[in-house]
Amino acid sequence: MDIQAEKISVPFGAIDTSDRLTAAATFDFFQEAAINHAENLGVGREALVKSGQGWVLSRISVQWDRRPKWREEVTVRSWPRGWEKLFALRDYDIRDAEDRPIVRARSGWIVLDLEKRRPLRPQTVMENLPLNDGINAMTGSPAAVEPRADYKRLDARLGERQAAYSDIDYNGHVNNTRYIQWIQDTIEAGVLETAAQMRLDINYLSEVKFGETVELWSAAIDAAEASVAADAFGKADWACAYEGRRVGAEADDKAAVFRAELRIRKDR
Repeated sequence: MDIQAEKISVPFGAIDTSDRLTAAATFDFFQEAAINHAENLGVGREALVKSGQGWVLSRISVQWDRRPKWREEVTVRSWPRGWEKLFALRDYDIRDAEDRPIVRARSGWIVLDLEKRRPLRPQTVMENLPLNDGINAMTGSPAAVEPRADYKRLDARLGERQAAYSDIDYNGHVNNTRYIQWIQDTIEAGVLETAAQMRLDINYLSEVKFGETVELWSAAIDAAEASVAADAFGKADWACAYEGRRVGAEADDKAAVFRAELRIRKDR
């Protein structure tokens, strides 16, 4: 049980017009693998709730070296990778029929005290789990996405989304995969369809509940701009940063609920 491995055939609902796996569908795959593995390891939802704890995804970095196609047989894997400060680390990959990794990811989770709504030391849960030393989908920490001043431009505002029924998961807030769909829906036609390789880093900063409205903002990333993600991915043909801000009762009552950066290399 050190590594959760699930063989699947890429379903029709997980692809776009390029016949390849979408970013949002990838997050769906990873979410299911992580949940299943946590249950198998005895640290799933119900087991943690009994001790007043819960898992919260804080950040994740994903790199697509190749996007698998419809009906392609792949293996989705996930495994715990120890901890770092307040983060419990979990890795993922998607491997092709020749057992080559084509999508790789590393995530940082917080163990939350459900009553006090405060993070706990991850060792309280992780110390009894396999560490999988040396088995790395990616190296380093999931990237921290920093705030940007250029969101203040008026043309940086993409619109807004109100959290609806289909966005909300069992925990009563917008599911982590829905933010990826929100980002996808703001991108001009043809960009994602021609993406051969991608790198997405997202930080989840605050939960969004049913009926709350989030403004979506973007800013182009300069090709020469340095960051952990840029160093890992290399030169991109297209890159953009995103921020979602909660819209409150007062005009200035806005707070970031997520920040993300997406980098793309196009088909040649």
